[in-house]
Amino acid sequence: MKRIDRRRFLGATALAGAAPYATPVLAEETAATPDVTRQLARYVVASRREDVPGAVRKEAARTLLNWAGCAVGGSRHETVDIAIRALAPFSGAAQATVLGRKERLDVLHTSLMNGISSHIFDFDDTHLRTIVHPAGPVASAILALSEYRLVSGADFLHALILGAEVECRIANAVYPAHYDAGWHITGTVGPFGAAAAAGKLLNLSEQQMTWALGLAAAQPVGLREMFGTMTKSFHPGRAAQNGLTAAFLAARNYTSSNQGIEAPRGWANVLSTERNYTEITSNLGAHYEISLNTYKPFPCGIVIHPAIDGCLQLRAAQRLTPDQVERIDLKVHPLVLELTGKRNPQSGLEGKFSVYHAVAAAIVFGRVAEAQFSDRAVRDAVTVALRDRVTASADRSLAEDQVRVTIVLKDGRRLEKFIEHAVGSAKNPMTDLQLEAKVAGLADGILGADRVRKLIDLCWNIEKLPHASQVAAAAAG
Repeated sequence: MKRIDRRRFLGATALAGAAPYATPVLAEETAATPDVTRQLARYVVASRREDVPGAVRKEAARTLLNWAGCAVGGSRHETVDIAIRALAPFSGAAQATVLGRKERLDVLHTSLMNGISSHIFDFDDTHLRTIVHPAGPVASAILALSEYRLVSGADFLHALILGAEVECRIANAVYPAHYDAGWHITGTVGPFGAAAAAGKLLNLSEQQMTWALGLAAAQPVGLREMFGTMTKSFHPGRAAQNGLTAAFLAARNYTSSNQGIEAPRGWANVLSTERNYTEITSNLGAHYEISLNTYKPFPCGIVIHPAIDGCLQLRAAQRLTPDQVERIDLKVHPLVLELTGKRNPQSGLEGKFSVYHAVAAAIVFGRVAEAQFSDRAVRDAVTVALRDRVTASADRSLAEDQVRVTIVLKDGRRLEKFIEHAVGSAKNPMTDLQLEAKVAGLADGILGADRVRKLIDLCWNIEKLPHASQVAAAAAG
């Protein structure tokens, strides 16, 4: 492609009286660009819920159930308390429910809060190929919308499927280059999913949906630098709010570029050094990315799960206690050290990104739930002492959901465990009963047992509900 000397160009345009900040777009830059944004918009607008296979709809119900449990469970975290105290004074009418709480805010602020609470425990769903958490941005946006506008459960589920499809396909097109650059991919692709799902429920035309996706492209959010802080959960919350905003604007014919994703100065080219548009447009309607969704058994960075799984299995089999352990040696995929290499976490949120803390906690407590990622647990003297005896080294022959664990005991014995597919992975998924138990555990102390059972049943039967807002009502604090 022909390159332009920007300094010479700016000088020439200034002399000619043109705006000195104008940037040219060459004809050859746009001639071969595929019409990705419009193709995606056309697919979402034309999609019919009766064409979606039953297995896909079942997985979407599992996604909804997991998201609802995570949102209720995280609703009392100080992160949500702070966010509501800070922003509730600026909310409009009380239109929608913050799950797990008594507060009702306007639709846009509710989508933000539910997105934050659903992610704060780092316990939400994961599309393993891209490490996107699909439901946070999408479900947070459309459940809030369903309390403002009549939405049937069947239409809600269809929109959830389409939103997950849009965000995961866009993620597929730029992963891993986009992620490697430092973007938190859930926050950057989440607005597309939320916009598509909300736009479907608002009955946008093809042109309006194209504009909605363009508006979403202009609102990426999320840096990996924020992992281990409250701001990480802000990313899916703001993605939900941004996508919903995009759909509302487009519904009123607020215009954007028709090539917001693929244009030379569009989302994919600005935010990633590599991209493959066929990942977005190929086999639309024939394959559904939500079918690949997974659900976490442990509330922390998903790349730590194999190591936790291995240590828990060895502890149970040998009835280990921390005082027996000389050291723990881990062989892990390189991404584990990149994402979760915090050697000395100082808070519960940082502990979620420390493979050292996670495996030490597994041996000390015999379980790894949210309590093991509290500030107290991270600073527990026994856990800290064992954490200091954990080593981890990268092994490129291992997949992201694999680990080799070696525990050397003080009596000289060596215990070894290879995890081929961690529990909760696509090859070793959580069962429906395990998912229900997870949700019940998250909601314990927030909703009564009867309310929890009702919420679970509503999620499983979402397609039969006349009003999707019944889910929000059941999860109100």
